Amino acid sequence: MTAPGEAARRKPARRPTIKDIARRAGVSESAVSFALNDRPGVSQDTRARVRRVAEELGWQANSAARALSGERAGAMGLVLARPAQTLGVESFFLQLVSGIQEVLSARKIALLFQVVEDLDTECALYRRWWAERRVDGVLVVDPRTEDPRPELLASLGLPAVVVGGPATPEPATPEPAVSATAAPAAAHPPPLLSTVWADDAKAMARVLDHLYGLGHRRIVHVAGMPGLAHTERRIRSLRTEADLRGLDERHVHSVTTDYSDAEGAEATRRILDAAPPPTAIIYDNDVMAVAGASVAAERGIPVPGALSIVAWDDSALCRVTHPRLTALVRDTPGFGRLAAQELLAVLDGGPLRTVQGELPHLEARESTGARPPR
Repeated sequence: MTAPGEAARRKPARRPTIKDIARRAGVSESAVSFALNDRPGVSQDTRARVRRVAEELGWQANSAARALSGERAGAMGLVLARPAQTLGVESFFLQLVSGIQEVLSARKIALLFQVVEDLDTECALYRRWWAERRVDGVLVVDPRTEDPRPELLASLGLPAVVVGGPATPEPATPEPAVSATAAPAAAHPPPLLSTVWADDAKAMARVLDHLYGLGHRRIVHVAGMPGLAHTERRIRSLRTEADLRGLDERHVHSVTTDYSDAEGAEATRRILDAAPPPTAIIYDNDVMAVAGASVAAERGIPVPGALSIVAWDDSALCRVTHPRLTALVRDTPGFGRLAAQELLAVLDGGPLRTVQGELPHLEARESTGARPPR
């Protein structure tokens, strides 16, 4: 009978080595190395026997040793430089990662994921991963308007794909843009890294079309974090679309937040305290939209009778809230799959490209209605 605490004191099982495989298969260690690394020098029968024994013993290649020998590490990196409290309730990144993981797991590639405090820490982590050969490439999320990461990664020679696109949505590329609607070339320097992006400008135009068609003329956009490229694109697009409709900045404008429900609620309170208050609010994610709807309910403001609400990203939250929230619907796991596929293409020697993801469509639900009478 095992004494209390004895199991905890036991040494962990020893990992099988090439020597163990050679002994079990009855071949030399060099033959094992040739067989496991697909190198010539052993017969097909020997190769099959060695691999069968390796599988029986549960042998896996040591990633550090493989990296030192010039082989791939078998892992990709993803770093998020955001306040940790904003990540636990937002479904976007969970869906994005699920799509990324679906592609990588099919190639038996691990995803090394880390949350850090700021951009400087993220850059330091890339340098460490590169020096230690921990990853074969990285996916760069939350691109900034002033972003040091593309230049750093290009200088390190660490393969990378930017997810979300630069501040300008139609960068020039050495290859034609790949999209359902080809992005026109613009007068910008060639990109340092491949990019997958979504057309936030057209998505915002769809939201404005919907609200304007319902008669709304006082519209506030509760945006995400300032300095993020997609935040700036959405703010700029809102202003452009408002100008096209003759709506001035007093009545149609954006305010920035950290994406959290707390800041979304606080921003809603300030907006509703304004004179005159808006008749419609656009939120940059589902969490803030639900928080905003709760503030309206607390104040006895009927949705959509007196206030229409739109969420940028659809989720289960939008569909179970009462009233159900009008939202932009897109295939976020598909966007993650697209990013991972592009990174693998870069790793396999493909050219730098700019690839456009699917344009979201607006699904009108009960939270948007006609502008209330004056």
